[in-house]
Amino acid sequence: MSGAGSPGGETPADGGPDPAAEAARLVADLAASPLGRSSASPYETGRLVALAPWLTYHAERIRFLLASQRADGGWGGPEGYALVPTLSAVDGLLATLDRDEPAGWSRQGVRQAVDRALRLLLDPIAGPAAFPVPDLPACDLTVPALVERISERLADPPEGLAGWRGIRPLVPAGMNRRRFDAVRRLVHTGVPIPQKLLHALEVLGPAARCLPSVAPTSVGAIGASPAATAAWLGAPPGHAHPTVRYLAEAVAGHQGPAPCATPITVFERSWALSALARAGIPVPAAEPIAAELRAALGPEGAATGPGLPADADTTAATLYALAALGYPVDPSALFRYDLGTHFCTWQGEDGASVTTNAHVLEALHRLAAGADPRAAPVTRRVTAWLLDLQHPDGSWSDRWHASPYYATAAVLAALTGQHAREVAPAVERAVGWVLDSQHDDGSYGRWGGTAEETAYAVQVLLAGRPRPEIDDALARAVGHLRVTPDMPHPPLWHDKDLYHPPLIVRAALIGARKLADGRLRRAGVPPRRLLSSTP
Repeated sequence: MSGAGSPGGETPADGGPDPAAEAARLVADLAASPLGRSSASPYETGRLVALAPWLTYHAERIRFLLASQRADGGWGGPEGYALVPTLSAVDGLLATLDRDEPAGWSRQGVRQAVDRALRLLLDPIAGPAAFPVPDLPACDLTVPALVERISERLADPPEGLAGWRGIRPLVPAGMNRRRFDAVRRLVHTGVPIPQKLLHALEVLGPAARCLPSVAPTSVGAIGASPAATAAWLGAPPGHAHPTVRYLAEAVAGHQGPAPCATPITVFERSWALSALARAGIPVPAAEPIAAELRAALGPEGAATGPGLPADADTTAATLYALAALGYPVDPSALFRYDLGTHFCTWQGEDGASVTTNAHVLEALHRLAAGADPRAAPVTRRVTAWLLDLQHPDGSWSDRWHASPYYATAAVLAALTGQHAREVAPAVERAVGWVLDSQHDDGSYGRWGGTAEETAYAVQVLLAGRPRPEIDDALARAVGHLRVTPDMPHPPLWHDKDLYHPPLIVRAALIGARKLADGRLRRAGVPPRRLLSSTP
């Protein structure tokens, strides 16, 4: 069954690929990736280097860390985003120096990498501790756990690093270990660990090993995390053990490095199909995927993948995708996350998510408008809550993505279908912010132009009142929406480390390009303007 909306098979104005054909290839790739796809994580890889040297591709993981270290000595994203992955990589590399391992890399190269990284971690001006702490999941657990472990290793440093004896990495101002200490005390009482903490079980160190209150999922994972699974497992019980098979499969995709989370099947499929549906692109042969999404919905909603708690964000995206595919489902599971002013991502969430509430609003508007008496008052409340959180420049930001373009596009997708008078000024402020923030080459991005952020910016522009300056910005941006295998995609999504979900981003690019092409064709923009904007 195809998704609702306008036909997606028209030829783009600049002779680019057919969006319907691209969507068909994307759906085939979704079906061929039962665990989902995600970029390699320096954080997760560093944890496996430290915790599971027996796991296949160990040497490749060390070489990945050495090759992916930045010139300044750090790993991961810019600013404060470098803190968690750099701490993890340092601890992993220190662990290799502590062990008598067969030579599969240069020990001198490892020492030099650790030395450069420690210099950055101790830099109060340019180091990651000089920046505000990003709102990464479990950051208040991973950072104190890694600082403690590195300090223990440097109490008696490996050969060649004696100058770092007794050194403790800097942490950002205001960061403390209160929650970390509370979680460790909780474990010692024997009380079962809350499910939302299993994704970062590795922070417990040796106490995580075979913790009686924790059990692997059917795929062998703990908290959908290779690091958490390795920490729980400890030494391998045998290659036939489900957790060993899970870990081997988790590192096979990148032939060594590990993603932050796997499986992410429900998350990947619901986000990708929703992006195509918003653009009105038919989704061919989607019945098997729709059946799996329906099966993933339970009384508490849907989870990103096995081992993670159900959450309002994934539930809303799953409901929206199913409705777009022609399989509407009762949205009652969503209402259990209603806090009275807004929706929590999961019960007991610290903070709140703009995009979770935008996705809830969008799902309710599609599924329950005029049919469910609960929908109208919820829609009014959540709309008001989102409007209150718009920044003065017109953008929104969120805890699940580093880029304000993602959050702003998500909010506008939820708001623009309501035709409420109070929404229009907020939409135009957002459009104005996007118009003002375009890079000289026509792209968009927080730290530099990226295809992904340009796709979100295009979606925001398309929500605005049609006018020549929007068409001009679209014409300059559309050439950056090419879907090519060699296109660089910096990780921008929040987990324990920043990550990049390639199929979700590909769907956003396909949808944005299809919508932009249609708008420019209707506006009579000559194809030469589209071609001239191609980088």
